[in-house]
Amino acid sequence: MSKPAITVLDYGSGNLRSAQRALERAGAEVTVTHDRDAATNCDGLVVPGVGAFAACMEGLKAVKGHRIIGQRLAGGRPVLGICVGMQILFERGVEFGVEADGCGEWPGTVTQLPAQVLPHMGWNTVEAAQDSVLFDGLDADTRFYFVHSYAAQTWDMDNDGTPLEAPKLTWATHGGRFLAAIENGALSATQFHPEKSGDAGAHLLRNWVRSVS
Repeated sequence: MSKPAITVLDYGSGNLRSAQRALERAGAEVTVTHDRDAATNCDGLVVPGVGAFAACMEGLKAVKGHRIIGQRLAGGRPVLGICVGMQILFERGVEFGVEADGCGEWPGTVTQLPAQVLPHMGWNTVEAAQDSVLFDGLDADTRFYFVHSYAAQTWDMDNDGTPLEAPKLTWATHGGRFLAAIENGALSATQFHPEKSGDAGAHLLRNWVRSVS
């Protein structure tokens, strides 16, 4: 049985090699590239991200990554965003008073956490969504590794009156509640770093890799 083909999108941001190694351990055949054909046609696309929202969007647009993501989702092909790679999926982000447009796959704005200590760095538990695919088989007290000062803190998508399945929302708390993960059809994302989250992160990535094959 062949391994799922996963592309880690290289747009100048993110822990590319650590993500690659973690996905390979999760059972995937992994390529790190910004090649449009490879990123569009693979079984699953991973969009990492480290640093400022605006800078990540600039790098993403430079390789037409926002169009690749949109094209994949239009065809129902899986995408996983990690850390700032999750944040840029929203409509916009605000950092240090600077507002930047995101990919617009989800409504809402990424803003600074209302916490006395920033960044939120270290291990934290999450409130996993019911029937989650990503967190299937993980205990409620499982901890994941976070490094961020900004997050989406509200969910503004209204699914009432539509035949679509409601997104599965996973929350965490640091100063206030924020979205730690989202599963929305073919589009999934985590605010924490699964590739830095030890056995728990490895389990989550295995769940995602299995779901795309």
